[in-house]
Amino acid sequence: MRGFKNSAVSEKVPFWLDPKKRAILFQIMTFCMVGLLAYYLTSNTLLNLKKQNIATGFSFLHKESSFEIGESLIPYSAANTYARALLVGALNTIKVAFIGIVITIILGTIIGVARLSTNWIVSKLAAIYIEVMQDLPVLLQLFFWYAIFYETLPPPREAISPTAGLFMSNRGVAFAVPEGHPAHLYMFLAFAAGCGIVYLMRRWARKRQEKTGQIFPVFFVSIGILVGFPLLTWLVFGAPLEMNVPKLGGFNFEGGLTVSPEFIALLLGLVLYTAAFVAEVVRAGIQSVSKGQREAAMAIGLRPAPVLNLVILPQALRVIVPPLTSQMLNLTKNSSLAVAIGYPDFVSVANTTINQTGQSIEGVAIIMAVYLFFSLSTSVFMNRYNKRVALVER
Repeated sequence: MRGFKNSAVSEKVPFWLDPKKRAILFQIMTFCMVGLLAYYLTSNTLLNLKKQNIATGFSFLHKESSFEIGESLIPYSAANTYARALLVGALNTIKVAFIGIVITIILGTIIGVARLSTNWIVSKLAAIYIEVMQDLPVLLQLFFWYAIFYETLPPPREAISPTAGLFMSNRGVAFAVPEGHPAHLYMFLAFAAGCGIVYLMRRWARKRQEKTGQIFPVFFVSIGILVGFPLLTWLVFGAPLEMNVPKLGGFNFEGGLTVSPEFIALLLGLVLYTAAFVAEVVRAGIQSVSKGQREAAMAIGLRPAPVLNLVILPQALRVIVPPLTSQMLNLTKNSSLAVAIGYPDFVSVANTTINQTGQSIEGVAIIMAVYLFFSLSTSVFMNRYNKRVALVER
């Protein structure tokens, strides 16, 4: 009897009855099927393109683009290559997305906090803003702000000038900027050094507060450092005050800095639309913190502002950050709607490139790769920040 049991145990189980081996087999079969499908689609596409004498590959990126781009952060002309044109479009998208995300977070946080205000008027106004902006499609908002500039503002020769050096017309907003001076580079370096000092000071103040309970005025000292360092640098270099003031020349302004109506309309539409969703995220995060936390903070004598900054927001961030990341990604992807109002973002430049070269597959692949890079970069940064503020369980 004992020998019968040992022989039964030692007998090998067929692989089709072993769950682990079956799972591996199914994964291999699935991988092979996906690979065969990809091979069929790729070979079929290349065959059809060859029949129609359509060239494939990315060699067109080194050819002359032969089209102008209205706005560019780097030098560009029609004699440059398609690769540089696409780089200009990508930088324009990054500019809109970065500025939009910063303003959206600030505005959304203010509206989210206002939504929970005990003041009835402030709370209702915030609620109305959230409901209205969430219900209006973002593309419709872009058209609205774009029409505001072209329908309500006059031409450059009749530009509105509410103050010296500022002109508003249907060609955009032109304003004076400081004239180029070596002091500006050193002021920027002083500001960067101030940011590093503020970061170290905040860490020191947090550790000091945990040990002694004493609160260091981080906010006011930080403002003093960030403003004081560049100001001292400016004074050391002789306090240059020369300004580059825009002047009317021909059909538009020359000099200064001009912000196009397309950029302003795109930024306003994206910020006002996304801020409504960020406000709801902030509201939900704050309400996730129990009332007992607020009551305990008030019981030890903290004022409302320190309670919000030191008790409520640090705990609410653990709830806010994940959906906030999603909204940041939505703003970046919604910037592709800029093509509807004529702003030269990456999609607009890529569409022009596709129309001129006929490389539609390669063009769409580049668009997908670039937006995938934008999304993954934002996700990596926010996920690292989320790990820092995440609640560590014992």
